[in-house]
Amino acid sequence: MLTKPLCPITTETPSPRICSDMASSLLLSNPFLTSPHHPSNLTRRQQPLTLKPTSALTLLNLTKPSDNNYPKFLKPTLPFLGLKKFTTRISTRDADTDTSVPPPLVGEDSAAFELGKQKLSSWIYFSLVLGVVLFVLDVAWIDNTTGFGKDFISAVSLLSESHEGAYVSLRLYMYIYSTDVASYQRLRCDQQEVYDSALVAIFCLQAGHFKVVMFILILIFATVHSGLASLRDMGEKLIGERAFRVLFAGVSLPLAVSTVVYFINHRYDGIQLWQLQSAPAVHQLVWISNFISFIFLYPSTFNLLEVAAVDKPKMHLWETGIMRITRHPQMVGQVMWCLAHTVWIGNSVAVAASLGLIGHHLFGVWNGDRRLSTRYGEAFESVKSRTSVVPFAAILDGRQKLPQDYYKEFLRLPYLSITALTLGAYFAHPLMQAASFRLHW
Repeated sequence: MLTKPLCPITTETPSPRICSDMASSLLLSNPFLTSPHHPSNLTRRQQPLTLKPTSALTLLNLTKPSDNNYPKFLKPTLPFLGLKKFTTRISTRDADTDTSVPPPLVGEDSAAFELGKQKLSSWIYFSLVLGVVLFVLDVAWIDNTTGFGKDFISAVSLLSESHEGAYVSLRLYMYIYSTDVASYQRLRCDQQEVYDSALVAIFCLQAGHFKVVMFILILIFATVHSGLASLRDMGEKLIGERAFRVLFAGVSLPLAVSTVVYFINHRYDGIQLWQLQSAPAVHQLVWISNFISFIFLYPSTFNLLEVAAVDKPKMHLWETGIMRITRHPQMVGQVMWCLAHTVWIGNSVAVAASLGLIGHHLFGVWNGDRRLSTRYGEAFESVKSRTSVVPFAAILDGRQKLPQDYYKEFLRLPYLSITALTLGAYFAHPLMQAASFRLHW
């Protein structure tokens, strides 16, 4: 039985001429036939053709010939077959190594401050709390008539092994200096040598005493400060976040004031190791180092309302701003401050203070990472993987991707406040020293 003509798209019977023309067009339009006179199998039953919706992807696949349909002289060579895979690999590699876009943040945006979200009542309350804290601190600790600050310094001084020698040497020093120049000149040479040796011994005893007391004060502060920080999780569960912050500040703040006042009063009482204050450009270098150190030192100003417990205190996982440079900016700032002051002062008291403070902050690096890991888990590990302790290390080895507008992360009110306070503290040095000297600690 003869099959139907090869044009069953319409239901009507087409004319033989139309069928013949369509069949010829189909044969000539197929470029993959090995012969234009390829015979058709008339004995095979033809299936009726139907029109189906076809996508663009299907059309591309239909027009892509298979290897079996290629004539031998048109079959693709091996390099052509691998071109698609090679192009795919190159495109994938380019996408994987695209470093222009930083990864999404896991931690918090540092120093973010939106004026529209601030409440006037919160800042009024903050001012009241700050005033009350300073008043209580003055009455209970700073004022020599009512406070315990002077007694605390005296008690710490007794811990120094050389305190007896320092007391005796101070009396001898006062007696020797009461001798006038004429009496000194009437002494024999050997007597003058004894006199001079006594002065040197007195100075060494005093210098040893002051550096020991300085180091002990820092050790006490560091133990209390880091110890309470380590107990924060347990303490907040027992008494709440705000109550623990009040306890933490109430103990740490007086110890910090005592340490700072003692350093100001006795920073030039140590053994002089070098003298570089008159060297060219030393003052400018020290000033710039101290200024930059304060940008690193005080990330706590990112939320002053939490510092004063006006807002509920939180343990933050900061990630932007200064944190892109180093994960522990307080440690970096403290090291810069200590080195700058030690270079400028150049004596044993400055060295003792610097060793104590740097050691305390190096311990804080380990302790801080441990606490953040306990609190945040995988989120902290993600932040840790793209930040560094050493400044700029993560940026240089490619783990930290800086956004193109990175500088905008510093154009915020907390950083501007730090800048203003740093400049103010520099110009207020004479006032700070005068207030400290009046305490006689």
